[in-house]
Amino acid sequence: MQITGYELFEIPPRWVFLKLETSTGLLGWGEPVIEGRAKTVQAAVEEMLDQYLIGKDPFRIEDHWQALYRGGFYRGGPILMSAIAGINQALWDIKGKHFGAPVYELLGGKSRDKVRVYKWIGGDRPEDVAAEATRLAEAGYTALKMDATNQTRFIETKASLDEITERIQHVRTAVDDRVDIGIDFRGRVSKSMAKTLTNRLESVEPMFIEEPVLPENIEHLPNIAAQIHAPIAAGERLYSRWDYKDLLKTGAIDVIQPDVSHAGGISEMVKLANMAESHDVAIAPNCPLGPIALAASIQVDTVVPNLLVQDQGFDVHSETTSPAHDLLNSNPFAFDDGYLKTLDGPGLGIDVALDVVREKAEADLDWHNPIWRHEDGSVADW
Repeated sequence: MQITGYELFEIPPRWVFLKLETSTGLLGWGEPVIEGRAKTVQAAVEEMLDQYLIGKDPFRIEDHWQALYRGGFYRGGPILMSAIAGINQALWDIKGKHFGAPVYELLGGKSRDKVRVYKWIGGDRPEDVAAEATRLAEAGYTALKMDATNQTRFIETKASLDEITERIQHVRTAVDDRVDIGIDFRGRVSKSMAKTLTNRLESVEPMFIEEPVLPENIEHLPNIAAQIHAPIAAGERLYSRWDYKDLLKTGAIDVIQPDVSHAGGISEMVKLANMAESHDVAIAPNCPLGPIALAASIQVDTVVPNLLVQDQGFDVHSETTSPAHDLLNSNPFAFDDGYLKTLDGPGLGIDVALDVVREKAEADLDWHNPIWRHEDGSVADW
């Protein structure tokens, strides 16, 4: 069998699908994208496939990973690792389909029978966020996540800090204590405000506090961890074992959050989970993306022993509001009381509706995150 061709599809709301073709007619699907940099990642995928992968044996997954990563003088980073990630997902999909087995069987088999998932809740006003949290808890979620803040200055006012605290406490009191709540700082605050806010929010007893500082400022995590008891999560913007090495060395981290579409794909996700396990650290994979990325994540989740919870970027609990279900010929995401069943079909366990994907790819997309500014006109972190 050889890899003979490929197609890339950019589809709403901000997803990129890769279809990898083989000489036997088997197709593999992957989701290589950086939110807001879709066309840049597509260019990287095209370079990797045209310059190296076309004509190769798709079964040599690890060798291809090494060649795509180490074959370039400049390595790593969000664009190159996301391109490798989507290709890697598609290769695993092909191999699983060839052997008639889900990817998790090729990775070692099940370590669990279902995968706990959480849902992000948005909104600025305390009442609105609390109402959404209540709705999702009633839908069956046992874990939710919310943003701690919008943009903040290096040192914020007491009024601003009170507003942030009230909003989060309002959500905590709105849902049952059996519903876990993760609080995502998104690296939007300085180390000074991270110290202040983590102290204020500890009484909420969050499932974890996510990205209290930017990944480039991880040297401050030990100081933050030393003053609070809440678990700290990070890693959404790290892309390989080598990026995670320094993070795990700090000893300040409790949960890593790699993204299967950004951090080198299925192969690298398994290695990152194993690396975290050796440091007594859990994994809660990031995945604010589409159904292919979620399926790839669930294949890893099914295998690794240190899974905490899985992110997901669309309403897996609802057949009517999810933008992903019509992209698949059948819905494999069976949600029940906060969990998804494992995906037991061959490959990634999903059947992509190619005609629908082609139709949706005709949309003219240009999704980018907004540029936030402070009151004085200076740029704020989004």
